[in-house]
Order: sequence, then structure tokens, then C-alpha cells
Amino acid sequence: MKDGRGKSYFVDFMWLAGDSRIVFEIMDYGSHGTDRTKYRLDLNRELFLQSQDCRVYSIALDELKENPSFILSMLRHILTPYLAAMNGSTGTVERQYDRMERELMRIAIRHNRLIRPKEAARQLEIHNMTVIKYCRRLVEKGKFRAVTRGESQRVMYYEYIGTMQSPDLI
Repeated sequence: MKDGRGKSYFVDFMWLAGDSRIVFEIMDYGSHGTDRTKYRLDLNRELFLQSQDCRVYSIALDELKENPSFILSMLRHILTPYLAAMNGSTGTVERQYDRMERELMRIAIRHNRLIRPKEAARQLEIHNMTVIKYCRRLVEKGKFRAVTRGESQRVMYYEYIGTMQSPDLI
């Protein structure tokens, strides 16, 4: 990958799961030492990769050598939603939810499983009724629950009732 300055960035491992890019970086303490410039450049590189829609995971080389079972366990937790969503024959990610539905589920998770359409519309820079339309779809699909108030039964917000590591979120 090249950044805006034309500088190349190489990664240790990259896994492509549908349109998701997952990067694993093996970091050793010795390469940084007391050199703050090298440390800063590594952080900038990681930030650039994240700006390119890569999920970046840094793994300590010492931990990989001394405790590989822990690293393997963590990798399983990270990759399980992607593996569960992948079609075995083609290697592509099968999606039951479109991009907007997935984004609304993520917003709800970030806000303690609750999503208020007006706030989500402001955050996504779309019309309030568009958010409501997608929230209603998610209610029909069993991912959201409409929370009403008063005699009017007016929907005040929606609650995400799925799991935090659902393959539907990728």
C-alpha cells in the first residue's frame, strides 16, 4: 500500500474476508528501543492502515514466543465472526444485512445497545426517516426491539438485541 506521499507500507500478515481487511503486525521491543522516531513512525503507519479501512492488530513478539497458546486463543476470538460469515465454497462473506443496517447495529452497540433515530441520523448525516426505516427493518429481522413510552406507544428508541460478536456486524 502507498500513502499520500507515495511511501510504501508493508504488513506482516493481511487477511481478506470479503471487503474486510484484517492486518496482524508482529511488534518487537528491540526495534524501538529508546528511538522515539521509530516508535512514532510505526504508530503513523498503523494509523494510515486504519484510515484505509484495515483492522490492525499488534502482537508482541515476546508474547508470541513465550505464550503462543494465548495469542492463538485471541486470534480465534478475533476471527470467529469472520469465519462464521464466510461461504466455504467461494471464500466470500455472505451478508444478511446491508451496509446501513450493519452500521446502525454498530452504533447501537457503541451506545450501550440503544439507538435513538435522531442522534443516529445526525451522526450518519442522513434523514431521520431513513434511520427509522432501517430500524424497523432490523426489528422485523429480530436484531432490534422498539421501545415505546406512554399511552401513545410512540417509539422512543430501539434496542439492539443481538450478540456483540455477531458475524452480522462485519
